[in-house]
Amino acid sequence: MKKLYYSIGETSRLTGVEPHVLRYWESLFNELSPDKNRAGKRVYKERDIQTILTLKELIQTKKYSTAGARKELKRQKNSPDDQQKPAELSHELTRDLSRVRDFLFHLRDKI
Repeated sequence: MKKLYYSIGETSRLTGVEPHVLRYWESLFNELSPDKNRAGKRVYKERDIQTILTLKELIQTKKYSTAGARKELKRQKNSPDDQQKPAELSHELTRDLSRVRDFLFHLRDKI
């Protein structure tokens, strides 16, 4: 079930990215700017989660530097093509694929 807002803990579980990394990426990427609720806690929207999944793909999987990831995010934002980008995948599908990849890496390391 989709929600309008997710806490930093829920976002971390959905994306597989630790909360301290989320806060760090927030300081580096203007595209990632979660709102804050009345208590001052971060609340992430669907678009924030999609941005996080794109950053995770670029930085952790494709091994882009943060500067390279920033350029790629801008390129994707300005790209006129109709191809589906990683950020356009549903976060449930991306989360499941990430879990499968992590499981396979873990399994490989045990062999």
